Amino acid sequence: QKKNMNLPLASSSSSSTSLIYGLVLWCYLILTVKAFAVIPHNQNNAALKNNNQPCNTPPLKMSDSAAADLLYKEQEDLIVKRGRLEEELMSNTGAPLLASKVKVRGAGKAGGFGGGGGAGKSKAAALKTEAKSHAKVLKKDGVVRIDNVLPGDVADQLRTYLYDLRKKAESDVESGKVKPVQRFANVLLRKDRCDLTVPLGEDEITTVALQKVLLESAVGGTIKSILGKGSILYELSCLMSDPGSQRQVVHPDTPYLEGKDAVLYTCFIALQDVRMDMGPTAWLPGTHTAKAHELFQDTNTWSEREESSKDELIRTHPSVLGILPRGSCAIFDSRCLHCGTANKSEDYRALFYFSFKNPKVGYPGNPASVRTEIGAAQLTMEQLEGDLESYEKGKGSPLFDEIASKLK
Repeated sequence: QKKNMNLPLASSSSSSTSLIYGLVLWCYLILTVKAFAVIPHNQNNAALKNNNQPCNTPPLKMSDSAAADLLYKEQEDLIVKRGRLEEELMSNTGAPLLASKVKVRGAGKAGGFGGGGGAGKSKAAALKTEAKSHAKVLKKDGVVRIDNVLPGDVADQLRTYLYDLRKKAESDVESGKVKPVQRFANVLLRKDRCDLTVPLGEDEITTVALQKVLLESAVGGTIKSILGKGSILYELSCLMSDPGSQRQVVHPDTPYLEGKDAVLYTCFIALQDVRMDMGPTAWLPGTHTAKAHELFQDTNTWSEREESSKDELIRTHPSVLGILPRGSCAIFDSRCLHCGTANKSEDYRALFYFSFKNPKVGYPGNPASVRTEIGAAQLTMEQLEGDLESYEKGKGSPLFDEIASKLK
């Protein structure tokens, strides 16, 4: 998410200060910015134009943290402006992301097992058939919506738990009890938005939610039918968008690697109804390809009036919006172009999510939003399903308990 950055450096007061600013900014972007956010070469930008201009003011004196904050603010302003431009470019292309309609004997409405077709093996067979159908859409479009993956009461309980967890995490960070990285992952445009990493085994509601999604809906089977039972849990977190959060820039989470299959699939689960004004995620279906990434990275223009290939792609390619009912989800290929839109409502939006990594891939090009102890465990889909089945039978979840004992 943070490769191929081409953001202008801040103007400085001297060559030495410029060097320090440049190094700080480069390190900061490497560690924090989760996007392929490229500012067009022809965009008017005072910081860019004045970067090499002489200045007679004395060198600035500030702490490293103050310099980083200043640089982040300047880059954030540029990204916000870019986001607004992209919002205009995409204003005529968007439509709601519709649920993948699958007719499976024994299944209910689109996604999620609705009962009425037997139990045991028949239910498992129905879910497997449904999952394969969803997987075809996912492989073709790079994104698929599945409804009814989480019961409403479970979604409500999980949402309450996660917002309470956020308050405690913020308090622990503020008091110095833990470092920010131990509770929050880095997210693009962090003002009024956070990426709260979720523990395993500390609260039963997380286990219940995973059991419902991975065992009782077609989500687990959809991912497994592409990546296999050896796919690795790479992320477990919750994206929270507060009122006033700005629109992100369009980006993929991972680069397109020639000759490589999908490296990561992420499942966003709505913990409340997500309305248009609450900042739903926007995806550009079918952009998980080499051609789309080539166009997306081409920001060159020959004149002030000419449109770059990137902007033309964003302006003309159809997009879909994650206007999701509570308990529904969207699974997407990490290479598919997408962005979080602005939350213009007075309501808080939470998306509980997890990602599974292709076991054939090492580092996918995207820093994981996950507690360190969970990431280090390298849990496979097969292991997770086994532990959740044990929990479902009333025998507890020994794997989750072991991880919980190591959490800091």
